Amino acid sequence: MDALWVVLAMLVPVLLCTSSTFVFYFKKCFYMAWMMILAAITIPICVLKSGGRDVENMRIIRFMVRHVKYLLGLRFEVSGWQHFQLEGPYVIISNHQSSLDVLGLIEVLPDRCTSIAKKELMYAGTVGLVCWLGGVVFINRKKTDTAKSVMGEAAKTMLDEQIRLWIFPEGTRNQKGDLLPFKKGAFHLAVQAQVPIIPVVFSSYNNFYLRKEKQFNSGTIKLKILPKIETKGLSSDDVSALSEKCYQVMRSAFIEISGMTGDSNGSTGH
Repeated sequence: MDALWVVLAMLVPVLLCTSSTFVFYFKKCFYMAWMMILAAITIPICVLKSGGRDVENMRIIRFMVRHVKYLLGLRFEVSGWQHFQLEGPYVIISNHQSSLDVLGLIEVLPDRCTSIAKKELMYAGTVGLVCWLGGVVFINRKKTDTAKSVMGEAAKTMLDEQIRLWIFPEGTRNQKGDLLPFKKGAFHLAVQAQVPIIPVVFSSYNNFYLRKEKQFNSGTIKLKILPKIETKGLSSDDVSALSEKCYQVMRSAFIEISGMTGDSNGSTGH
């Protein structure tokens, strides 16, 4: 048994240097395992600090997770910090490419900001529990009526507790080189609460992370925070136009910071 561990210890460095597929799975497994371990460490700290579920726990989570990018060989170039310098609540929307988006969210997460996530994340062991402690709002995407109700409650909570919410309006991960059409929930929420929307755009991960090709190299992610888009005076009748406006400014920024041409393979249909 000891000899087996010695062989494995010698084999892993060799495979890391010679096999991109092994690097891909090694980094993916390490990322998931390390996030679970960090969550397990963070849970009792959050409970002792805040006594339970509280958006202020996101400060602790942010502190605990910020180093993970270095372990994966990733760096962030952030522009537009000034657009987060607003008082009161607002909705942040961003494109969604993979679970690595969490690292970008953590990189720029404003104070008193949490996110909306799919309900399945709640059952992801220690990660699900620490997300709950951080005030993450979980929605069941398969039950539209329930999701609408949760979003309505989230809008009320934003105003009552003066918090910010981060939402991925594409609704699912997308690594097709463009943005997917936006779902309307984030925009209904912002209009209902009459709070501004701040778009955040991650550049394409295709220069370092390719899921189908099993490649996960070191890389730099450009993260651009765009100017706020106001919703004051808007109603539910304006949601489609608001969604389209946000989509277009984010898509333009995505193409720009990803070094792409204007012609890409995504759909702009809503």
